[in-house]
Amino acid sequence: MDAIDYAEKASEVFVLSDSFVRIKELIDDESSTIDDIADVILLDPALSGTILKLANSSFFNYPGKIDTISKAVLVLGITEVYNLVIAYFTTKAFKAIKAPTGFLESFWEQSVDCALMIKFLGSELSVPNAERLFILGLLHNLGELVMQQFAADEVEKIHQFKHGELPWDKQKQQLGFSFGDCTGELLKLWQLPYNLIEPIRFQDEQDFEFATTDTKLLYIAKRMMLANHHEQKLSVEQLLPAEKLAEIAVSSEIFERANDFCDMERLAILAVLNPSAAMIY
Repeated sequence: MDAIDYAEKASEVFVLSDSFVRIKELIDDESSTIDDIADVILLDPALSGTILKLANSSFFNYPGKIDTISKAVLVLGITEVYNLVIAYFTTKAFKAIKAPTGFLESFWEQSVDCALMIKFLGSELSVPNAERLFILGLLHNLGELVMQQFAADEVEKIHQFKHGELPWDKQKQQLGFSFGDCTGELLKLWQLPYNLIEPIRFQDEQDFEFATTDTKLLYIAKRMMLANHHEQKLSVEQLLPAEKLAEIAVSSEIFERANDFCDMERLAILAVLNPSAAMIY
């Protein structure tokens, strides 16, 4: 089986709800109003609560209080609220996964860290609407959950990589494709926007010549996150060659401040999106 085969199996098990489909249709329809979108979101109290919690968190740092979904859409913008909707329904879809609790806690912690890292980098480098980058980091490794569901033994072997061996190289050696490849195929089947799929599909590509800014940022953020979570096996130097950091103007000072940002924001985001993972803190 290849990445497409596994993604197709996953799309039958991990299904985005009808509410998500309806919201996506409204957002894709240029004639829809803010109130139209807000009305559908309000039909799901858990979704509404999640959006309002995140909208009022220090992550967005909005000076006033956002107390209605309509105001959230107005203040944050349709694209950002759509990204929050994707985050909510994605974490909800994968609650059905068969996996040890410890594995899932670690997975979501790393995903949130990558999301915070890429958002921070985007802000530091003055990328427009840097908050939108958060969803790239959060979704970038869903392929690992897919493989955990359908080929847990293979995932266990992949995690036994040697000192200095890069995870995506081990994935390709073991599976013939990377977790990123599988993630991209699943997001395509979910009919998510191409500007999300493209950076995730090419997150391990070494050649930056034709890479978009979002793809480069995900490349850097993912490796920064892994350097923190695999201290014994993967060094920053192995993960992030100096020339790659130079290409996108990321200094060691930015790296340190990105880590500080993760430490400050991680718990609040986990508490909203994946409360069980937040309990380890």
